[in-house]
Amino acid sequence: MTELATPQLPASSLISERFWRNFIPVPAGNRFALGDRAPDFTLIEAGTRQPYRLSQHWGDRPVVLEFTRIFTERHYCPLCFPHLMAMNEAHSKFAAAGAQLILLTSTTLAQSHMVKTDLNLQPPLLCDPFCEVFRQYGAGQALGAPLSAQFVLDKYGRLRYWHHFSFLDYNAEPLQLLYSLSTLPTD
Repeated sequence: MTELATPQLPASSLISERFWRNFIPVPAGNRFALGDRAPDFTLIEAGTRQPYRLSQHWGDRPVVLEFTRIFTERHYCPLCFPHLMAMNEAHSKFAAAGAQLILLTSTTLAQSHMVKTDLNLQPPLLCDPFCEVFRQYGAGQALGAPLSAQFVLDKYGRLRYWHHFSFLDYNAEPLQLLYSLSTLPTD
């Protein structure tokens, strides 16, 4: 008797080279002052598999950067997974506020594609498997993955709000980020 089941791809190992690169705790740090231009970057978007440049939004609309803490396509930070889902649910609210929500993950492109598909993530999900942008933005790291962080940029790419992970306050909730967007200067 033959089974016609769809073959499942093996899940990635939690213990990987990336895990060891991010194992030793490095606290998050504020690398910028409010009003500084955020560093530009180009990463691959998991859904389209095309390059996605942050500065494409400069001069057009504000951006909310959501640095997510995902270990593999099957292993999520238990403190950050509910936040990731809340941000996905609030995607339309960010769009209604005139902002672009962008999710960033340190997983590989293949892992990120599975995450985007499995969780039905609506915003762009950008892959930073070497954690270069996470480090550039001072997200910090611990126990195998970079830490989560959130940033609000005005339409000129200037930093107007940030939140770094701490055990006292894991993530900036969508309402806090939406409030921050509502206080941006208009010009």
